[in-house]
Amino acid sequence: MSMEKALEAVRNGQMILIYDFDNREKETDMTIASQFVTYERITQMREDAGGLLCTIMPHRLAMDIGLPFLSDVFWDAGEKYPVLRMMAPSDIPYDRTKSSFGVTINHRDTYTGIPDRDRALTISRFCEVIFQDKPADEIAKDLGKEFRAPGHVHLLNTTDRLLETRHGHTELAAAMMYMAGVKPSATICEMMGHDGHSKNKEECFKYAQEHDIPIVTGDEIIAAWKEFKSKNPGLDV
Repeated sequence: MSMEKALEAVRNGQMILIYDFDNREKETDMTIASQFVTYERITQMREDAGGLLCTIMPHRLAMDIGLPFLSDVFWDAGEKYPVLRMMAPSDIPYDRTKSSFGVTINHRDTYTGIPDRDRALTISRFCEVIFQDKPADEIAKDLGKEFRAPGHVHLLNTTDRLLETRHGHTELAAAMMYMAGVKPSATICEMMGHDGHSKNKEECFKYAQEHDIPIVTGDEIIAAWKEFKSKNPGLDV
């Protein structure tokens, strides 16, 4: 029932919460479909979540357009700047795959790029541009015209074979978008506590109940995703 409620909320442009796993990050991300992002939603995420605000894009689309993982950019730049290779993320304690971080962007119509209205514009337009019904090289040209990098919105690239090789919030949130039938980009933000740590699981479930926001777990998403894929065998993500 919680999954059905969460998917309906996604379709309606509402916020949901995603808790990953007790044996992974043990974190909850405030999540919304990128196509529905407004500055009011960014304000809510900044004030009630407080973590890093990031926007997800599907792996294959990112590769077709030419938006790489940031770790690959750093590795390639390591010939000139060796310290970048020394800092390769090979020891992430909760994850044995590469970081999902992509590049950072601002829309060219923003000023500094960080205010809520600026980030809302960057995210909403980015979502509109990348999901155009155009060849990837034309989308890339549109991105170059409308966006500058680096900026204040962090992109996250999903891994290939969604939820098979990595079970991070990036992949969990992307799966929710696919299952909800919206554009497969989510904007997410970790929920922070007031004790210098992430907000714990119990506090997040309490917040969800108090604010009537659906909350789902990684285990619930993976189970639903397996069923969804079995019913949609042609889905290639």
